[in-house]
Amino acid sequence: MFHWIARFRFRNGCLRGKVDYHKRGCCLAVSSSRRILSVVRVDAMKKWGYIFCIMFFLFGLASCSGEQSKGSSSETIKIAQQFIELLQKGDMVGAANMFDATMKTALPPDKLQEVWNQVKTQCGDLKSQNEMRVEKIGNSEVVYISCAFEKTALEAKVVFDSRQRISGLWFAPKQPNVEYKSPAYIKHEEFVERPVTVGDDKEWELPGTLTLPKGKGPFPALVLVHGSGPQDRDETIGPNKPFKDLAWGLASQGIAVLRYEKRTKYYTARIVRMSERMTVKDETIDDALEAVKTLRKIPEIDQKRIFVLGHSLGGMLIPRIAKGNSDIAGVVILAGTTRPLEDVILDQTAYLFSLKNQPGADQSPVEKIRAQVAKVKDKNLSSETPASELPFSIPASYWLDLRDYKPAEAAKHLTQPMLILQGGRDYQVTYLDYDGWKEALVDKKNVTFKLYPKLNHLFVEGEGKSSPDEYDKPGNVAEIVVEDIAAWVKAQ
Repeated sequence: MFHWIARFRFRNGCLRGKVDYHKRGCCLAVSSSRRILSVVRVDAMKKWGYIFCIMFFLFGLASCSGEQSKGSSSETIKIAQQFIELLQKGDMVGAANMFDATMKTALPPDKLQEVWNQVKTQCGDLKSQNEMRVEKIGNSEVVYISCAFEKTALEAKVVFDSRQRISGLWFAPKQPNVEYKSPAYIKHEEFVERPVTVGDDKEWELPGTLTLPKGKGPFPALVLVHGSGPQDRDETIGPNKPFKDLAWGLASQGIAVLRYEKRTKYYTARIVRMSERMTVKDETIDDALEAVKTLRKIPEIDQKRIFVLGHSLGGMLIPRIAKGNSDIAGVVILAGTTRPLEDVILDQTAYLFSLKNQPGADQSPVEKIRAQVAKVKDKNLSSETPASELPFSIPASYWLDLRDYKPAEAAKHLTQPMLILQGGRDYQVTYLDYDGWKEALVDKKNVTFKLYPKLNHLFVEGEGKSSPDEYDKPGNVAEIVVEDIAAWVKAQ
Protein backbone atom coordinates (compact mmCIF):
# COMPACT_ATOMS: atom_id res chain seq x y z
CA MET A 1 0.00 0.00 0.00
CA PHE A 2 2.74 2.37 0.79
CA HIS A 3 5.15 2.74 -1.94
CA TRP A 4 6.91 5.87 -1.55
CA ILE A 5 8.65 5.80 1.72
CA ALA A 6 11.14 3.32 1.08
CA ARG A 7 11.12 4.11 -2.46
CA PHE A 8 8.77 5.16 -0.81
CA ARG A 9 8.18 2.18 0.70
CA PHE A 10 4.92 2.83 -0.30
CA ARG A 11 5.07 1.94 -3.74
CA ASN A 12 1.66 0.71 -4.19
CA GLY A 13 -0.92 1.24 -1.94
CA CYS A 14 -1.25 3.56 0.56
CA LEU A 15 1.98 3.88 1.85
CA ARG A 16 3.03 1.50 -1.39
CA GLY A 17 3.31 1.35 0.16
CA LYS A 18 5.97 -0.27 -1.19
CA VAL A 19 8.79 -0.44 0.91
CA ASP A 20 11.33 -3.02 0.32
CA TYR A 21 11.83 -5.12 3.26
CA HIS A 22 14.05 -7.75 1.99
CA LYS A 23 16.13 -10.11 4.01
CA ARG A 24 18.17 -7.94 6.33
CA GLY A 25 19.80 -4.60 6.09
CA CYS A 26 19.11 -0.93 6.25
CA CYS A 27 18.06 1.58 3.77
CA LEU A 28 19.45 5.05 4.03
CA ALA A 29 18.59 8.02 1.90
CA VAL A 30 20.25 11.36 2.31
CA SER A 31 20.48 14.23 -0.11
CA SER A 32 21.18 17.91 -0.23
CA SER A 33 17.47 18.48 0.26
CA ARG A 34 18.85 19.24 3.72
CA ARG A 35 17.94 16.28 5.80
CA ILE A 36 18.45 12.59 6.33
CA LEU A 37 15.43 11.11 4.68
CA SER A 38 15.27 7.77 6.34
CA VAL A 39 17.14 4.96 7.94
CA VAL A 40 15.05 1.82 7.95
CA ARG A 41 15.40 -1.88 8.44
CA VAL A 42 15.83 -3.49 5.09
CA ASP A 43 13.18 -6.00 6.10
CA ALA A 44 10.80 -3.14 6.17
CA MET A 45 12.44 -1.35 3.46
CA LYS A 46 12.50 -3.60 0.66
CA LYS A 47 8.89 -4.35 0.75
CA TRP A 48 7.97 -1.27 2.60
CA GLY A 49 9.49 0.53 -0.23
CA TYR A 50 6.60 -0.89 -1.96
CA ILE A 51 4.47 -0.27 0.96
CA PHE A 52 5.86 2.96 2.06
CA CYS A 53 7.36 4.10 -1.12
CA ILE A 54 5.85 7.43 -0.68
CA MET A 55 8.39 8.51 1.77
CA PHE A 56 11.59 7.27 0.41
CA PHE A 57 11.18 7.98 -3.19
CA LEU A 58 8.93 10.92 -2.93
CA PHE A 59 11.56 12.75 -0.96
CA GLY A 60 14.49 10.72 -2.20
CA LEU A 61 17.41 11.47 -4.41
CA ALA A 62 17.10 13.25 -7.70
CA SER A 63 18.65 10.22 -9.31
CA CYS A 64 15.22 8.89 -10.12
CA SER A 65 14.46 11.73 -12.50
CA GLY A 66 12.87 11.16 -15.87
CA GLU A 67 15.61 12.42 -18.15
CA GLN A 68 18.59 10.15 -17.50
CA SER A 69 21.40 9.27 -19.84
CA LYS A 70 23.98 6.65 -19.14
CA GLY A 71 27.55 7.78 -19.10
CA SER A 72 30.87 6.79 -17.63
CA SER A 73 33.29 8.58 -15.34
CA SER A 74 36.26 6.69 -14.00
CA GLU A 75 37.00 9.62 -11.70
CA THR A 76 33.63 9.64 -9.90
CA ILE A 77 33.70 5.84 -9.66
CA LYS A 78 37.12 6.07 -8.04
CA ILE A 79 35.92 8.72 -5.58
CA ALA A 80 32.82 6.69 -4.73
CA GLN A 81 34.97 3.63 -4.09
CA GLN A 82 37.23 5.66 -1.83
CA PHE A 83 34.22 6.96 0.05
CA ILE A 84 32.87 3.47 0.72
CA GLU A 85 36.36 2.34 1.78
CA LEU A 86 36.53 5.18 4.32
CA LEU A 87 33.17 4.09 5.75
CA GLN A 88 34.45 0.54 5.95
CA LYS A 89 37.59 1.69 7.82
CA GLY A 90 35.60 3.89 10.20
CA ASP A 91 37.18 7.14 8.96
CA MET A 92 34.02 9.25 9.15
CA VAL A 93 35.90 12.54 9.16
CA GLY A 94 37.58 11.65 5.88
CA ALA A 95 34.29 10.42 4.39
CA ALA A 96 32.37 13.53 5.46
CA ASN A 97 35.04 15.76 3.92
CA MET A 98 33.95 14.42 0.53
CA PHE A 99 30.42 15.89 0.98
CA ASP A 100 29.17 19.17 -0.41
CA ALA A 101 28.30 21.92 2.09
CA THR A 102 24.71 20.86 2.57
CA MET A 103 25.58 17.21 3.13
CA LYS A 104 28.26 18.20 5.64
CA THR A 105 25.56 19.95 7.63
CA ALA A 106 23.02 17.15 7.30
CA LEU A 107 25.43 14.30 7.92
CA PRO A 108 28.44 15.33 10.05
CA PRO A 109 30.96 12.63 11.09
CA ASP A 110 29.15 11.64 14.29
CA LYS A 111 25.82 11.24 12.50
CA LEU A 112 27.48 9.41 9.62
CA GLN A 113 29.03 7.01 12.14
CA GLU A 114 25.62 6.45 13.73
CA VAL A 115 24.05 5.68 10.36
CA TRP A 116 26.87 3.34 9.33
CA ASN A 117 26.57 1.50 12.65
CA GLN A 118 22.88 0.92 11.96
CA VAL A 119 23.67 -0.45 8.53
CA LYS A 120 26.26 -2.81 9.99
CA THR A 121 23.90 -3.92 12.75
CA GLN A 122 21.36 -5.02 10.17
CA CYS A 123 23.67 -6.20 7.40
CA GLY A 124 26.92 -7.19 9.07
CA ASP A 125 30.39 -6.04 8.01
CA LEU A 126 31.06 -4.89 4.47
CA LYS A 127 33.04 -7.58 2.67
CA SER A 128 33.52 -6.25 -0.85
CA GLN A 129 32.52 -3.74 -3.52
CA ASN A 130 31.42 -5.39 -6.75
CA GLU A 131 29.59 -4.20 -9.89
CA MET A 132 29.63 -0.47 -10.58
CA ARG A 133 27.85 1.77 -13.05
CA VAL A 134 27.29 5.49 -13.65
CA GLU A 135 24.30 7.57 -14.77
CA LYS A 136 24.48 11.25 -15.76
CA ILE A 137 21.62 13.48 -14.65
CA GLY A 138 22.02 17.05 -15.80
CA ASN A 139 25.19 18.34 -14.18
CA SER A 140 25.27 15.49 -11.69
CA GLU A 141 26.54 11.93 -11.84
CA VAL A 142 25.18 8.98 -9.86
CA VAL A 143 27.51 6.09 -9.12
CA TYR A 144 25.91 2.77 -8.21
CA ILE A 145 28.07 0.28 -6.32
CA SER A 146 26.96 -3.24 -5.39
CA CYS A 147 28.14 -3.86 -1.81
CA ALA A 148 28.36 -7.37 -0.36
CA PHE A 149 27.73 -7.37 3.40
CA GLU A 150 27.86 -10.43 5.64
CA LYS A 151 24.09 -10.90 5.73
CA THR A 152 22.83 -9.38 2.51
CA ALA A 153 23.69 -7.33 -0.58
CA LEU A 154 22.94 -3.61 -0.76
CA GLU A 155 23.40 -1.13 -3.57
CA ALA A 156 25.02 2.18 -2.71
CA LYS A 157 23.94 5.25 -4.68
CA VAL A 158 26.48 8.06 -4.45
CA VAL A 159 25.41 11.31 -6.10
CA PHE A 160 28.02 13.84 -7.25
CA ASP A 161 27.56 17.50 -8.11
CA SER A 162 29.40 19.25 -10.93
CA ARG A 163 32.41 19.78 -8.66
CA GLN A 164 32.61 16.05 -7.86
CA ARG A 165 31.46 16.59 -4.28
CA ILE A 166 29.01 14.06 -2.84
CA SER A 167 25.54 15.64 -2.75
CA GLY A 168 23.46 12.54 -2.05
CA LEU A 169 23.79 9.10 -0.53
CA TRP A 170 21.50 6.11 -0.52
CA PHE A 171 21.80 2.47 0.50
CA ALA A 172 19.03 0.08 -0.53
CA PRO A 173 18.52 -3.65 -1.03
CA LYS A 174 19.87 -4.82 -4.37
CA GLN A 175 17.01 -5.72 -6.64
CA PRO A 176 17.02 -9.15 -8.27
CA ASN A 177 17.62 -9.18 -12.02
CA VAL A 178 14.46 -11.02 -13.03
CA GLU A 179 12.69 -10.12 -16.26
CA TYR A 180 8.98 -9.42 -16.52
CA LYS A 181 6.91 -12.08 -18.29
CA SER A 182 3.48 -11.28 -19.66
CA PRO A 183 0.63 -13.56 -18.57
CA ALA A 184 -0.91 -16.20 -20.82
CA TYR A 185 -4.21 -14.31 -21.06
CA ILE A 186 -2.64 -11.47 -23.06
CA LYS A 187 -3.57 -11.37 -26.75
CA HIS A 188 -0.91 -9.16 -28.29
CA GLU A 189 -2.52 -9.33 -31.70
CA GLU A 190 -5.66 -7.64 -30.34
CA PHE A 191 -4.20 -4.23 -29.45
CA VAL A 192 -1.61 -1.58 -30.24
CA GLU A 193 0.20 0.93 -28.05
CA ARG A 194 1.01 4.56 -28.71
CA PRO A 195 2.80 7.23 -26.67
CA VAL A 196 0.71 10.06 -25.22
CA THR A 197 1.39 13.11 -23.08
CA VAL A 198 -0.73 13.65 -19.98
CA GLY A 199 -1.33 17.26 -18.95
CA ASP A 200 -1.43 20.61 -20.73
CA ASP A 201 0.81 22.32 -18.19
CA LYS A 202 4.35 22.15 -19.59
CA GLU A 203 5.70 22.27 -16.06
CA TRP A 204 4.14 18.93 -15.11
CA GLU A 205 3.31 17.12 -18.35
CA LEU A 206 3.94 13.38 -18.09
CA PRO A 207 4.79 10.67 -20.63
CA GLY A 208 2.22 7.92 -20.86
CA THR A 209 1.12 4.94 -22.90
CA LEU A 210 -2.30 4.40 -24.46
CA THR A 211 -3.10 0.72 -25.00
CA LEU A 212 -5.77 0.67 -27.67
CA PRO A 213 -7.79 -2.30 -28.96
CA LYS A 214 -7.61 -2.82 -32.71
CA GLY A 215 -10.71 -1.83 -34.63
CA LYS A 216 -12.79 1.25 -35.25
CA GLY A 217 -14.12 1.89 -31.78
CA PRO A 218 -15.15 3.97 -30.01
CA PHE A 219 -13.87 1.98 -27.03
CA PRO A 220 -14.56 2.30 -23.31
CA ALA A 221 -11.40 3.37 -21.49
CA LEU A 222 -9.73 3.23 -18.09
CA VAL A 223 -7.18 5.54 -16.47
CA LEU A 224 -4.85 3.70 -14.07
CA VAL A 225 -3.91 5.62 -10.90
CA HIS A 226 -0.83 4.47 -8.97
CA GLY A 227 -0.25 3.62 -5.37
CA SER A 228 2.06 5.67 -3.20
CA GLY A 229 5.62 6.49 -4.06
CA PRO A 230 7.48 7.32 -7.25
CA GLN A 231 5.82 4.80 -9.51
CA ASP A 232 6.45 4.25 -13.18
CA ARG A 233 3.57 3.70 -15.59
CA ASP A 234 3.65 -0.07 -15.03
CA GLU A 235 3.76 0.15 -11.21
CA THR A 236 6.92 -1.89 -11.38
CA ILE A 237 8.11 -3.68 -8.27
CA GLY A 238 10.84 -6.22 -8.80
CA PRO A 239 9.86 -8.40 -11.77
CA ASN A 240 6.17 -7.51 -11.38
CA LYS A 241 4.30 -4.94 -13.48
CA PRO A 242 0.66 -5.00 -12.40
CA PHE A 243 -0.39 -1.97 -14.44
CA LYS A 244 1.08 -3.47 -17.60
CA ASP A 245 -0.83 -6.69 -16.86
CA LEU A 246 -4.05 -4.71 -16.49
CA ALA A 247 -3.47 -2.56 -19.58
CA TRP A 248 -2.63 -5.47 -21.85
CA GLY A 249 -5.26 -7.76 -20.32
CA LEU A 250 -8.10 -5.25 -20.62
CA ALA A 251 -7.07 -4.17 -24.12
CA SER A 252 -7.17 -7.85 -25.11
CA GLN A 253 -10.86 -7.66 -24.20
CA GLY A 254 -11.69 -4.46 -26.06
CA ILE A 255 -11.05 -1.82 -23.38
CA ALA A 256 -8.55 1.01 -23.88
CA VAL A 257 -6.20 1.82 -21.01
CA LEU A 258 -4.11 4.91 -20.27
CA ARG A 259 -1.18 4.62 -17.86
CA TYR A 260 1.50 7.23 -17.19
CA GLU A 261 4.65 7.99 -15.19
CA LYS A 262 3.87 9.28 -11.75
CA ARG A 263 4.86 12.87 -11.08
CA THR A 264 6.99 11.93 -8.08
CA LYS A 265 9.09 9.65 -10.26
CA TYR A 266 9.41 11.69 -13.42
CA TYR A 267 10.05 15.01 -11.68
CA THR A 268 11.93 13.77 -8.63
CA ALA A 269 14.37 16.66 -8.41
CA ARG A 270 11.57 19.22 -8.55
CA ILE A 271 9.54 17.25 -6.01
CA VAL A 272 12.49 17.23 -3.61
CA ARG A 273 12.60 21.02 -3.76
CA MET A 274 8.90 21.32 -2.91
CA SER A 275 8.73 18.35 -0.53
CA GLU A 276 7.91 20.41 2.55
CA ARG A 277 4.60 21.49 1.01
CA MET A 278 3.67 18.28 -0.79
CA THR A 279 0.05 17.04 -0.69
CA VAL A 280 -1.87 14.10 -2.19
CA LYS A 281 -3.49 16.58 -4.55
CA ASP A 282 -0.05 17.42 -5.95
CA GLU A 283 1.17 13.82 -5.88
CA THR A 284 -1.81 12.00 -7.39
CA ILE A 285 -5.15 13.74 -7.85
CA ASP A 286 -4.24 16.51 -10.30
CA ASP A 287 -2.53 14.16 -12.76
CA ALA A 288 -5.33 11.58 -12.61
CA LEU A 289 -7.80 14.28 -13.65
CA GLU A 290 -5.46 15.42 -16.42
CA ALA A 291 -5.32 11.82 -17.68
CA VAL A 292 -9.12 11.80 -17.97
CA LYS A 293 -8.93 15.00 -20.01
CA THR A 294 -6.31 13.40 -22.24
CA LEU A 295 -8.60 10.47 -23.03
CA ARG A 296 -11.41 12.85 -23.96
CA LYS A 297 -9.24 14.22 -26.79
CA ILE A 298 -8.68 10.82 -28.41
CA PRO A 299 -11.16 10.04 -31.25
CA GLU A 300 -11.17 6.27 -30.68
CA ILE A 301 -12.39 6.66 -27.07
CA ASP A 302 -16.08 6.55 -26.12
CA GLN A 303 -16.50 9.90 -24.37
CA LYS A 304 -19.37 8.61 -22.25
CA ARG A 305 -17.48 5.58 -20.95
CA ILE A 306 -14.25 6.84 -19.39
CA PHE A 307 -13.50 5.14 -16.08
CA VAL A 308 -10.80 5.57 -13.45
CA LEU A 309 -9.10 2.71 -11.61
CA GLY A 310 -7.08 3.43 -8.47
CA HIS A 311 -4.76 0.98 -6.75
CA SER A 312 -3.81 1.28 -3.07
CA LEU A 313 -3.20 4.99 -2.43
CA GLY A 314 -4.88 5.64 -5.77
CA GLY A 315 -7.87 3.60 -4.60
CA MET A 316 -8.05 5.51 -1.35
CA LEU A 317 -8.17 8.77 -3.32
CA ILE A 318 -10.76 7.64 -5.88
CA PRO A 319 -13.62 9.51 -4.14
CA ARG A 320 -11.67 12.77 -4.37
CA ILE A 321 -10.69 12.09 -7.98
CA ALA A 322 -14.24 11.21 -9.07
CA LYS A 323 -15.61 14.29 -7.31
CA GLY A 324 -13.29 16.42 -9.43
CA ASN A 325 -14.78 15.43 -12.80
CA SER A 326 -18.44 14.58 -13.38
CA ASP A 327 -17.53 13.15 -16.81
CA ILE A 328 -16.00 10.08 -15.14
CA ALA A 329 -18.44 7.27 -15.93
CA GLY A 330 -17.46 4.95 -13.08
CA VAL A 331 -14.62 3.99 -10.75
CA VAL A 332 -12.71 0.86 -9.82
CA ILE A 333 -10.97 0.59 -6.43
CA LEU A 334 -8.24 -2.02 -6.05
CA ALA A 335 -7.02 -2.44 -2.46
CA GLY A 336 -7.98 1.06 -1.39
CA THR A 337 -7.73 1.79 2.31
CA THR A 338 -10.63 3.28 4.24
CA ARG A 339 -8.71 3.86 7.49
CA PRO A 340 -6.50 6.85 8.26
CA LEU A 341 -3.20 6.47 6.45
CA GLU A 342 -1.18 6.80 9.64
CA ASP A 343 -3.08 3.88 11.21
CA VAL A 344 -2.36 1.73 8.19
CA ILE A 345 1.34 2.56 8.42
CA LEU A 346 1.42 1.55 12.07
CA ASP A 347 -0.37 -1.73 11.41
CA GLN A 348 1.94 -2.53 8.49
CA THR A 349 4.98 -1.77 10.61
CA ALA A 350 3.80 -4.05 13.40
CA TYR A 351 2.94 -6.83 10.96
CA LEU A 352 6.31 -6.71 9.21
CA PHE A 353 8.10 -6.58 12.53
CA SER A 354 6.22 -9.67 13.67
CA LEU A 355 7.37 -11.62 10.61
CA LYS A 356 11.04 -11.26 11.46
CA ASN A 357 11.09 -11.24 15.24
CA GLN A 358 10.29 -13.62 18.05
CA PRO A 359 7.89 -12.78 20.90
CA GLY A 360 9.62 -10.58 23.43
CA ALA A 361 11.88 -8.90 20.84
CA ASP A 362 12.71 -5.22 21.13
CA GLN A 363 9.60 -3.30 20.09
CA SER A 364 11.29 0.10 19.80
CA PRO A 365 10.90 0.35 15.99
CA VAL A 366 7.15 -0.11 16.32
CA GLU A 367 6.95 2.22 19.29
CA LYS A 368 8.82 4.90 17.36
CA ILE A 369 6.23 4.75 14.57
CA ARG A 370 3.46 4.75 17.17
CA ALA A 371 4.82 7.99 18.66
CA GLN A 372 5.07 9.56 15.20
CA VAL A 373 1.50 8.51 14.40
CA ALA A 374 0.39 10.24 17.58
CA LYS A 375 2.03 13.42 16.27
CA VAL A 376 -0.02 13.14 13.07
CA LYS A 377 -3.22 12.83 15.10
CA ASP A 378 -2.31 15.67 17.44
CA LYS A 379 -4.71 18.58 16.94
CA ASN A 380 -1.72 20.90 17.15
CA LEU A 381 -0.10 19.44 14.03
CA SER A 382 0.78 22.33 11.72
CA SER A 383 2.76 23.03 8.60
CA GLU A 384 5.62 24.02 10.91
CA THR A 385 5.90 20.56 12.47
CA PRO A 386 9.25 19.07 11.33
CA ALA A 387 8.90 16.15 8.92
CA SER A 388 11.53 14.29 10.96
CA GLU A 389 8.96 13.95 13.76
CA LEU A 390 6.35 12.34 11.49
CA PRO A 391 6.09 8.82 10.01
CA PHE A 392 8.74 8.19 7.37
CA SER A 393 9.57 11.91 7.28
CA ILE A 394 6.44 12.63 5.26
CA PRO A 395 5.85 16.39 5.63
CA ALA A 396 3.06 17.84 7.72
CA SER A 397 1.44 19.33 4.59
CA TYR A 398 0.75 15.80 3.35
CA TRP A 399 -0.87 14.70 6.60
CA LEU A 400 -2.90 17.89 6.88
CA ASP A 401 -4.25 17.35 3.36
CA LEU A 402 -5.54 13.93 4.50
CA ARG A 403 -6.84 15.10 7.86
CA ASP A 404 -10.53 14.27 8.32
CA TYR A 405 -10.64 12.56 4.92
CA LYS A 406 -12.76 9.41 5.17
CA PRO A 407 -12.70 7.62 1.81
CA ALA A 408 -15.70 5.37 2.36
CA GLU A 409 -17.84 8.22 3.68
CA ALA A 410 -16.78 10.40 0.76
CA ALA A 411 -17.74 7.59 -1.64
CA LYS A 412 -21.34 7.75 -0.39
CA HIS A 413 -21.75 11.00 -2.28
CA LEU A 414 -20.59 9.67 -5.63
CA THR A 415 -23.25 9.05 -8.23
CA GLN A 416 -21.04 6.95 -10.51
CA PRO A 417 -21.10 3.13 -10.35
CA MET A 418 -18.26 1.58 -8.34
CA LEU A 419 -16.38 -1.72 -8.46
CA ILE A 420 -14.38 -2.48 -5.29
CA LEU A 421 -11.86 -5.34 -5.35
CA GLN A 422 -9.79 -6.79 -2.50
CA GLY A 423 -7.15 -9.49 -2.15
CA GLY A 424 -7.69 -11.82 0.81
CA ARG A 425 -3.93 -12.19 1.44
CA ASP A 426 -3.20 -8.47 1.34
CA TYR A 427 -1.41 -7.39 4.53
CA GLN A 428 -0.99 -3.78 3.38
CA VAL A 429 -4.67 -3.05 2.82
CA THR A 430 -6.69 -5.57 4.78
CA TYR A 431 -10.17 -6.89 5.46
CA LEU A 432 -10.64 -3.93 7.81
CA ASP A 433 -10.48 -1.60 4.82
CA TYR A 434 -12.62 -3.81 2.60
CA ASP A 435 -15.26 -4.04 5.33
CA GLY A 436 -15.06 -0.26 5.66
CA TRP A 437 -16.19 0.15 2.04
CA LYS A 438 -18.95 -2.45 2.44
CA GLU A 439 -20.35 -0.96 5.63
CA ALA A 440 -20.41 2.59 4.30
CA LEU A 441 -21.86 1.69 0.89
CA VAL A 442 -24.26 -1.09 1.87
CA ASP A 443 -27.31 0.93 0.79
CA LYS A 444 -25.96 2.02 -2.58
CA LYS A 445 -27.30 -0.03 -5.48
CA ASN A 446 -24.56 0.84 -7.96
CA VAL A 447 -21.64 -0.71 -6.04
CA THR A 448 -20.17 -4.15 -6.75
CA PHE A 449 -17.77 -5.91 -4.35
CA LYS A 450 -15.32 -8.71 -5.15
CA LEU A 451 -13.03 -10.54 -2.71
CA TYR A 452 -10.27 -12.88 -3.93
CA PRO A 453 -9.07 -15.07 -1.02
CA LYS A 454 -5.73 -16.11 -2.57
CA LEU A 455 -4.55 -12.77 -3.94
CA ASN A 456 -2.05 -10.35 -2.39
CA HIS A 457 -1.73 -6.57 -2.62
CA LEU A 458 -0.64 -6.77 -6.26
CA PHE A 459 -3.57 -9.11 -7.00
CA VAL A 460 -1.12 -11.91 -7.66
CA GLU A 461 -2.06 -15.38 -6.42
CA GLY A 462 -0.17 -17.06 -3.60
CA GLU A 463 -0.45 -19.38 -0.63
CA GLY A 464 -0.03 -18.99 3.12
CA LYS A 465 0.82 -15.87 5.08
CA SER A 466 1.76 -12.99 2.83
CA SER A 467 5.12 -11.24 3.20
CA PRO A 468 7.23 -8.67 1.33
CA ASP A 469 9.36 -11.43 -0.16
CA GLU A 470 6.50 -12.19 -2.56
CA TYR A 471 7.16 -8.96 -4.43
CA ASP A 472 10.58 -10.22 -5.50
CA LYS A 473 9.04 -13.23 -7.23
CA PRO A 474 7.66 -12.92 -10.76
CA GLY A 475 3.90 -13.02 -10.99
CA ASN A 476 0.96 -11.47 -12.79
CA VAL A 477 -2.39 -9.99 -11.93
CA ALA A 478 -4.80 -12.92 -11.75
CA GLU A 479 -6.86 -13.50 -14.89
CA ILE A 480 -10.12 -13.48 -12.93
CA VAL A 481 -9.43 -9.89 -11.85
CA VAL A 482 -8.96 -8.75 -15.44
CA GLU A 483 -12.09 -10.63 -16.51
CA ASP A 484 -14.19 -9.14 -13.69
CA ILE A 485 -13.07 -5.59 -14.45
CA ALA A 486 -13.70 -6.05 -18.19
CA ALA A 487 -17.17 -7.49 -17.62
CA TRP A 488 -18.07 -4.67 -15.23
CA VAL A 489 -16.88 -1.93 -17.60
CA LYS A 490 -18.76 -3.44 -20.55
CA ALA A 491 -21.94 -3.62 -18.46
CA GLN A 492 -21.94 0.10 -17.72
